[in-house]
Amino acid sequence: MSTTPADRPATDAVDPKLLEILVCPVTKCPLEYDAEKQELISRAAKLAYPIRDGIPIMLAEEARRLE
Repeated sequence: MSTTPADRPATDAVDPKLLEILVCPVTKCPLEYDAEKQELISRAAKLAYPIRDGIPIMLAEEARRLE
């Protein structure tokens, strides 16, 4: 029996409850979710933390600098 995309959980979605508790590890400020780029944005630190396979990578050295 095969599964269709509708049968599988979305791996590119971030749990809203997780977003409520996650903060930027540098500034401790709230993060914004960018679904298109699969990143968590810290406006205060000007960093974008990647989300890989549905897991936020909350390491400053892995983050992309925002301009």
